[in-house]
Amino acid sequence: MREKIEALARISELITSDMYFEDILRLIVTITAQVMGSNICSLMLLDEKKKLLEVKATQSMSEAYNRKPPLRLGEGIAGLVALEGRPIIVHDVKKDPRYVNKDIAEKEGLASLVSLPLIVRGRVIGVLNLYTSEPRDFTEDEIKLLTAIANQAAIVIENHRLIMESELVKEELEARKRIERAKGILMQEYGLTEEEAYRRIQRYSMNKGKSMKEVAEAIILAWEMKKK
Repeated sequence: MREKIEALARISELITSDMYFEDILRLIVTITAQVMGSNICSLMLLDEKKKLLEVKATQSMSEAYNRKPPLRLGEGIAGLVALEGRPIIVHDVKKDPRYVNKDIAEKEGLASLVSLPLIVRGRVIGVLNLYTSEPRDFTEDEIKLLTAIANQAAIVIENHRLIMESELVKEELEARKRIERAKGILMQEYGLTEEEAYRRIQRYSMNKGKSMKEVAEAIILAWEMKKK
């Protein structure tokens, strides 16, 4: 019991972690696999626009499993879990007609599967999969623990997604400010219109393989040095 409580606590701590997103996902599956004695645990995230589920983290060293193609929403066990927003327990994936990758299951010796939705505010963002090497009847307590882990993991993932989106917005606003300032400099120095100044930055960016922000920063730096 203590090990299970510690596992939940470690995942909860990831909410405020400054680790890289990929490392956070990998730690979630590693902790889950350890506490459940699983040989493969994977975390799949849903691309809502493409309606695809893709493996983003697993503690398994299996090349075949790690290279599994994405699943369409509703396809396979994980796809059904994501579509319906409810967990599915399979006693032996090799015998279940819904399971898609039976060749991988045979090769890696996979048997039982618990697949749980990652849900945030009523929206499915991914799926947590836990496999065992022997057919296994999961206890009610084990399902409760996995559900708690999935719920915590969903919060951790959504929190870090929001942080990353916020950082991207900040970077975009900063880039726009730099480009606006660089346009002003070109307009002042060369008598260009606003559109001409923008096109000049854009062309240089494309020709040199640099971002428009980088080009704008170079223009600003050159102008500032000239003024000194």
